[in-house]
Amino acid sequence: MLARTLAAIACGILFGAGLVISDMINPARVLAFLDVAGNWDPSLAFVMGGALIPSSLAYLIRNRRRAPLLDDRFHVPAPGRPDGRLVVGAALFGIGWGLVGLCPGPAIAALTTGRWEAGLFVAAMLAGMIVYRLTLGRPAWATR
Repeated sequence: MLARTLAAIACGILFGAGLVISDMINPARVLAFLDVAGNWDPSLAFVMGGALIPSSLAYLIRNRRRAPLLDDRFHVPAPGRPDGRLVVGAALFGIGWGLVGLCPGPAIAALTTGRWEAGLFVAAMLAGMIVYRLTLGRPAWATR
């Protein structure tokens, strides 16, 4: 259990550091990427493309193993058609990302910079999570 927790912390720090180094915590950079008809900034596309390399390697390794090192099985989504909750959630995510240029990972990493916008975003995100939990009475993973 301790090894799993330490691995999760190390992965989170590595992910956050990558977001800071690539400047993906800067909402202006993300919004410039989404502005394809104006002053388009392709840097986010390079970051996403670069993420495909370790992701592809991880899937190759996964296909050759029965279980991960620190768990008894792999936790991957089952293939199938997306349901309404996934579509609505993805739409809300995209609308929020397009409006403010932040999503949960970069917003949490941006807290280290002291930007008030990141703090406001994280506070709103936490409030939304609480409202979801109170209105549906269960976390999203409990329905699987």
